[in-house]
Amino acid sequence: MGYSLERKAAVLKRMLPPNNVAIRQLSREEGISAATLFSWRAEARNKGQLLPDADASPEGWSSRDKFAAVLETAALNEADLAEYCRKRGLYPAQIAMWRVACEQANDWDRTSAARLVRATKEDKKRMKDLERELARKDRALAETAALLVLRKKASAIWGDEEDA
Repeated sequence: MGYSLERKAAVLKRMLPPNNVAIRQLSREEGISAATLFSWRAEARNKGQLLPDADASPEGWSSRDKFAAVLETAALNEADLAEYCRKRGLYPAQIAMWRVACEQANDWDRTSAARLVRATKEDKKRMKDLERELARKDRALAETAALLVLRKKASAIWGDEEDA
């Protein structure tokens, strides 16, 4: 059974925030199979439309949904952004945070390489400090062992002072 584009759009609109009607509930209310609704949502998502899962709060949205929200709001001014956020139950700060994450997403290899270099330098410095500390303790242990040997020799030569 084919559904009209208007009906399909109306049902997809009910999946959007702030309504966020769950697909199972929407299936019961509209008399459309859940599989059909899932495929409609997947198709809309592939076209770049924002359709988050109904049970997910904005922080639980998938990265794909967050990216879609960033794309939809990229050209909006402050007033339009505020209206967009009200309609979808978001805060402008969330959109700004997601935008920063998207901007940094393609820079991960450079930042991770820099982090790795920094960690390697810190590890080398720590190893050098530990080796220096180990050498100092080895010298102290050798000195203590030498003093014990000398004490035993002195005791053997001159006798124990405790015996006297």
